[in-house]
Amino acid sequence: MKTTLKQLAAGAVAALSIGLMAAPALAADTIRIGSFLSVTGPASFLGDPELKTLELYIDKLNEDGGLLGKQVELVHYDDVGDAAKARTFANRLLRQDRVDIIVGGSTTGATMAAVPLIEQAGVPFISLAGAETITTPVKKWVFKTPQSDRQAARRVLIDMKERGLTKIGLISGTGGFGASGRNVTKEIAGDMGVEIVADETYNPKDTDMTSQLTRIRGTEGVQAILNFDFGQGPAIVTRNYDQLGIDLPFYQSHGVASDSFLELAGDAANGLRLPASALLVADKLPESDPQYQVLNRYKNDYEGHYDESVSTFGAYAYDGLQLAIRAIKQAGSTDKAKVRDALESIDGYVGVTGTYRLSADDHMGLDAESFRILEVKDGDWALTE
Repeated sequence: MKTTLKQLAAGAVAALSIGLMAAPALAADTIRIGSFLSVTGPASFLGDPELKTLELYIDKLNEDGGLLGKQVELVHYDDVGDAAKARTFANRLLRQDRVDIIVGGSTTGATMAAVPLIEQAGVPFISLAGAETITTPVKKWVFKTPQSDRQAARRVLIDMKERGLTKIGLISGTGGFGASGRNVTKEIAGDMGVEIVADETYNPKDTDMTSQLTRIRGTEGVQAILNFDFGQGPAIVTRNYDQLGIDLPFYQSHGVASDSFLELAGDAANGLRLPASALLVADKLPESDPQYQVLNRYKNDYEGHYDESVSTFGAYAYDGLQLAIRAIKQAGSTDKAKVRDALESIDGYVGVTGTYRLSADDHMGLDAESFRILEVKDGDWALTE
């Protein structure tokens, strides 16, 4: 492949030192896109498809002549889901590799650990993580591609209200993503006419959540349950939910929008709903859908190249890369301030995740309607509307 990968596993710093010494010389000849992703470790279901997407499309870009007449180089590190490592690698990308832009950050924790360094260095950064805190309040150099957890919560609560469900039980992980999702759900529920009558949490390493679910089920008036988290926790909650025979509508967040979740949860997932991009049902959309072409092109490219199912997490990387390419083209250079300003002016880019309308006040550029509500039917994703 034509991209240059600098993946750093634990204990491999010395092996990379020679390659890193050459970075300043290479920088003048290539456009350098930096990335730190959770390719291995507990969040690998996020980082693995993200890296594969970046590799695939940077190769395609170079085969088509590159960008601004230069080849594009991917400089990548694997943070294994560790925020401290993410900070270290972000620092290396900024100071040693001297990248032109960063597209990365699989998790909220990794992203937020890197943000202060990136803001200080003044390098455009497009995060692939979901928490609202990444771009709210607006940070000068930080953008992101996934919808926010607030939008996900809003989309779920709208669907609940439409089904006449106004009293819910909330269960969430205590990690960065789950805690942020819990907080925003609690903030907006009242204004949307939904009452949270039970509120339970679990730790990322917990292997059984039946006690929390039992308490929710026993709460007077509860009509539905929402689990806000990502990783293996939601699959465990789903299986426990099924084992307990709970007969209430069940929702998950966008943090589990991939086929890997269906594999982990098995038949227990049937009937649950969640907000997600239309990618998971791309082949079921009408051709008149504004996203039909980009969704199916990405799906066919990825699955044809890697022989594995596409995921919404890889799509975040696709959109992040496309936004970076558009901004650099519009800026006509890799001047960081010009690229940042160009990112802020992108209005109407139809991506895999949604249609982006960025501005000085909005560094994410999507609305809650970019989510589709999906339901698991017979072990597969289906549109509910």
